Amino acid sequence: MSFMVIPAIDLRRGCCVRLIQGQSHQETIYSREPVKVAEGFAKAGAERLHVVDLDGAFSGRPGNLDVIRAVAAAVSVPVEVGGGIRDLETIEMVLDAGASYVILGTAACENPGLVAAACRRHPGRIIVGIDARDGLVAVRGWVESSGMDPLDLARRMVDLGVQEIIFTDIARDGMLTGPNTEALEKMTGAGAKVIASGGVAALEDIRAIAKLAGRGIIGVIVGKALYSGRFTLEAAIEAARSAADHAS
Repeated sequence: MSFMVIPAIDLRRGCCVRLIQGQSHQETIYSREPVKVAEGFAKAGAERLHVVDLDGAFSGRPGNLDVIRAVAAAVSVPVEVGGGIRDLETIEMVLDAGASYVILGTAACENPGLVAAACRRHPGRIIVGIDARDGLVAVRGWVESSGMDPLDLARRMVDLGVQEIIFTDIARDGMLTGPNTEALEKMTGAGAKVIASGGVAALEDIRAIAKLAGRGIIGVIVGKALYSGRFTLEAAIEAARSAADHAS
């Protein structure tokens, strides 16, 4: 069973950073050369990269398009990009910059018509990011609650043509507290492929998620644990492969 470990590259003012629970004042800069970070991940065996334009997420307009273009040009693996993508024009800009997939978050809640139009224009290339806090979907860089149930939103997105969903438990993001596998399993009920995000602290967390590979979970996004040296990407890929094989 195929299962991806997807390294995260969060961009802010051109640097590779990590935030705790998405809070702009809780920032750690890990590298001022995100292209080199991307090249390192690709060389280590990443099958896909997860790039988030944090400036875009907070402002609603892309803030790191040149960096995204440079990252996409530097690696041969697919790059998924999210953060502040809220109209068709921006979707086109990001895809033209070299992204293989575009992630819609806030737009999925507030403008389902955009999701439908984007899926028609770019089938299979639109991913919806569903970020939940206390069981409800959060929007606008995680600073507001939409009051929506994550599974209900996921089902709605699948009806519009979305094939992949990234599910993040915000309470665990950047906290190294382990993934919420119960919520993850629930999300597969929508019928989309699900990528897990948030809370991965150890290889055991990778294994726990990879064991769900046969149930519609196709990958896990890993950020802080890689940057803080808790394990290498190579070790994470091996742990995931072993667990997924045993689960199948």
